Amino acid sequence: MDAILNLLPHLVNGLSLGLLFALIALGFMLIVGVMELINLAHGSLFALGAYAAMAIINPDPALFGTFGVWYSEFPLAARYMVGLALAPVLIAGVGFGLEICMRRTYGKDPLYGLLLTFGAALVIEELIRIVWGSGEQVMPVPEAVGGAFIFGGMIYSKYRFFAAGAGLVVIFLVWLFLEKTPYGAIIKAGAHDSEMVRALGINLTRLRLYVFGFGAALAAVAGIVLTPIWGLRPHVGVDVVVPAFLIIVLGGVGSFWGAVIAGVLVGMAVGITGAYASEWSLMSMYLLLIAVVTFRARGLFGKKSVLEA
Repeated sequence: MDAILNLLPHLVNGLSLGLLFALIALGFMLIVGVMELINLAHGSLFALGAYAAMAIINPDPALFGTFGVWYSEFPLAARYMVGLALAPVLIAGVGFGLEICMRRTYGKDPLYGLLLTFGAALVIEELIRIVWGSGEQVMPVPEAVGGAFIFGGMIYSKYRFFAAGAGLVVIFLVWLFLEKTPYGAIIKAGAHDSEMVRALGINLTRLRLYVFGFGAALAAVAGIVLTPIWGLRPHVGVDVVVPAFLIIVLGGVGSFWGAVIAGVLVGMAVGITGAYASEWSLMSMYLLLIAVVTFRARGLFGKKSVLEA
């Protein structure tokens, strides 16, 4: 019984981390599915979303003047909700701009798109350093979800439960959008056969623009929610893009529930491994990927995808 109680915090941490991993991977998966592009700037958009939210939550009076002073007097919880709502919209705009830049690469060697998004990632990271500096930043969180509580003699972080709940809500809303709206049906059709979508009279250029912006917004949401757990630094995007790619391959490219389940599995693997051998916690996700693709190359729920020869 004591062993189970000792393991429980690691299971909770793994589950919350897995839901957030899934949230990161969903935006990445939509872009890969519809645009047949591996967006190497996804992690940088994740970081930029977190920095934008931090600037909204704690505005610099030197930049915003009287408005910044007046706005800073609002309760932290209200400013946090404004940042959580507004920052993804701003990052979606950045995603729109990046997609417009990428249009000249469509129909050409995929290497051009990879190089462009890699360059965009470097530019975004350097802009972050110029604006916010290279040091570690702290994302303030409302008092209601800060601190810890004791249950069963063990200490649990309130924020991890909040983050897990936020991840669940966003994943459910994305599922509703994709499954219950005509726009979601168009996105799924575009991921299955973009030429057929064009033949049906749907503007594929506009579809790609909106999907890229939507994926960027999801990256920003994940960045805002995950930052108090991971910390905020200019190169945090590098720590994000590799697990995101790993999860969509593990779950199956183009599969919504594959990305969600794979994210949870990766989070649980990291959490449980960290309980017994912390130095192997990150390695565990790669071992999990190797174990799955050895027996099922398309991932857990994958069908034939753009990544297969």
